[in-house]
Amino acid sequence: MANDSGSERLSLILLPGLLCDAALWEHQRQYLADIADVHVADLTGGGSIGEFAGNVLSMSPRRFALAGLSMGGYVAMEIMRRAPERVLRLCLLDTTARPDTPEQTERRKALIRVAEGGGFARIMPTMLPNLVHPDHLRDHRISGEAVRMADRVGSEAFVRQQRAIMARPDSRPFLPSISVPTLCIAGREDTLTPPDRAEEMAAAIPGAEVAVVERCGHLSTLEQPEEVTRLMRNWLLRPR
Repeated sequence: MANDSGSERLSLILLPGLLCDAALWEHQRQYLADIADVHVADLTGGGSIGEFAGNVLSMSPRRFALAGLSMGGYVAMEIMRRAPERVLRLCLLDTTARPDTPEQTERRKALIRVAEGGGFARIMPTMLPNLVHPDHLRDHRISGEAVRMADRVGSEAFVRQQRAIMARPDSRPFLPSISVPTLCIAGREDTLTPPDRAEEMAAAIPGAEVAVVERCGHLSTLEQPEEVTRLMRNWLLRPR
């Protein structure tokens, strides 16, 4: 675990996205372990972004670096609101500081109805074209892992996560108060949270950097793991 002086190893907390678990971060867990103690949080318990953030804080070391993808980014921003003094560095991947639009909320409600009506198994295959680059739809390493993660997370957690996401706050007014080294990453072909969302966050956070990953959709850590790990390594080693 890290301390304020940096004399001990850095702790890195990774936050998965909707219907994702630790497998989303497998490459980063493996290849950043030489410079950090890496832990993946469980975001399947609780019913709000605030509850997810509170659970992560209760199980984390005193100070840590923090990275969140998609829904994990919403939780990361909530952690920054609640306990900025505990976060040493921040990485926001394939996420947005904006709240849902009414159209996005309606789509989430429709998916909740499908899940609660017994159709959960149909949800991830339906969502996949919006989650990964078209070239990756037939790549079993990527699309197959996305389906397996969804199966492990399950229907009940999916519904809780969707309801939490719908109720999340607008984080844009808060961004200028972030004062730690921050990296915003987006997949070039991410249609859910496109690169302009990362650019918007980076422009609002003092000193933040932005990186766009080529041939990549929404699940960047899974689709282009080597490049994302390289970017995160540089972020973790960047002088404060």
